[in-house]
Amino acid sequence: MGIFSRLSDIVNSNLNAILARAEDPEKIIRLIVQEMEDTLVEVRSAAVRGIAERKEQERRVETLHREVAEWERKAELALTRGREDLARGALAAKSRAVAALAEAERQLAQLAEVLTRQNEDIARLQAKLDDARTRQRALIARHQTAANRLRLRRNLFDQRITDAFARFEQVERALDAAEGKVESFDLGRKAAPEDDFAQWEQDAAVQDELDRLKARLGNRLPPTPASAMPAKG
Repeated sequence: MGIFSRLSDIVNSNLNAILARAEDPEKIIRLIVQEMEDTLVEVRSAAVRGIAERKEQERRVETLHREVAEWERKAELALTRGREDLARGALAAKSRAVAALAEAERQLAQLAEVLTRQNEDIARLQAKLDDARTRQRALIARHQTAANRLRLRRNLFDQRITDAFARFEQVERALDAAEGKVESFDLGRKAAPEDDFAQWEQDAAVQDELDRLKARLGNRLPPTPASAMPAKG
């Protein structure tokens, strides 16, 4: 499994858990960046171990190269001394060293290939991490701006509503006070003489209009009961 597959699994599992709890965006972003940072540390640590193994394997290859050359020299020396048997044994040892050298070089090539892939993965992950950090700053700034604007709007809306009702109550209190002043003037007040005269004048006008109407109707009116006749002054 590659580091990016593993990183995706880690991030998704944690991200899904956070989203299920409806956590805030800043926490989600920090978790993603933290997972990427932790993964990068692990990959670098693995690369360090790989480099150490490669160096050790390079030393083994060099040792086997010297061993092959040494058995070659011994075989030549044995032949020059007329010891074909020793030369044959030296060549057999050389053959075993050559086989070990081939295996060591194969392992060294594999280590080099692994390190090459790790270096590419580290470069890619570092680039993604740098991009994530840049986006983290931008997203956190956006989230904080949106949160501040929302908080301001809510406070402003609440304050406006509160102020509106306060003004309503202020107007109602003012009207209550005005009505109370009007009513207070009428408390305990007796009718003025001019009010009586105005009432008399109104009653006289009504009586005159009534008499005029009666005169016009004449005998078409029913007889007026004695009790209804106005008292003579």
